[in-house]
Amino acid sequence: MNVLLVYAHPEPKSLNGSLKDFAVKRLEAAGHQVQVSDLYAMDWKASLDADDSPGRPTDARFDPSLDSKRAFEEGRQSQDIALEQEKLLWADALILQFPLWWFSMPAILKGWVERVYAYGFAYGVGEHSDARWGDRYGEGTLAGKRAMLIVTAGGWESHYSPRGINGPIDDLLFPIQHGVLFYPGFDVLPPFVIYRTSRMDEAKFTTTCDALGQRLDDLGRTAPIPFRPQNAGAYDIPQLTLRPEIASDQSGFAAHVGEAERDEPGVRAPSAKARAV
Repeated sequence: MNVLLVYAHPEPKSLNGSLKDFAVKRLEAAGHQVQVSDLYAMDWKASLDADDSPGRPTDARFDPSLDSKRAFEEGRQSQDIALEQEKLLWADALILQFPLWWFSMPAILKGWVERVYAYGFAYGVGEHSDARWGDRYGEGTLAGKRAMLIVTAGGWESHYSPRGINGPIDDLLFPIQHGVLFYPGFDVLPPFVIYRTSRMDEAKFTTTCDALGQRLDDLGRTAPIPFRPQNAGAYDIPQLTLRPEIASDQSGFAAHVGEAERDEPGVRAPSAKARAV
């Protein structure tokens, strides 16, 4: 497989840096081709602005979406954006690795998404009608590829449990996994989350690497999270709300995750243990 690892941590000697180095070595040892986008080392520009659309009229009002669309269609994107898009098209699997800062990804990684996910590349694709509302949420430019998060968190695992003070980890990661990854078509694997990072000793690091190594070994065969595809019948279009008979006893994020055995024959749902790793 071709694997793109997008890495967002400013300190190479950090836990994240060690895990990134381990992941690359493990993947390459298994025969995968790996590219790493180390955003801090690249001095990645995080802000989406008019400079991302070279050649646009300087006296025109900047429209982030429409200027992104025109630059993509006309081949006028800034080079750093175009190179990252090429990596995404090359990759069979994408790994986003980051520390959980203030309940989300670091700003530099959010900026990577905002700039690389151009209109016409990651969104705004496909037919918009009464029958379909674009190729997204299970379809799109990046459909058929796999994606996984590697996330470090300072808090205890119990802090991110269903009744934990920080909220369930599945809810915190939902906007990234369902929005950033499933939206343009990725099959999203259960995340690999490391808790209590300030208490990482040599023994815990060894067991963490063992578990991460197994997840990387299984990258091509782990069952994805069974998010409900937008255009497969579960949603009324164009309202894009779940049909009344679908998950009628649920609301919020959980309603958009089906049970693979029932909703998608032939796809195995991840076990509770796998979801908790």
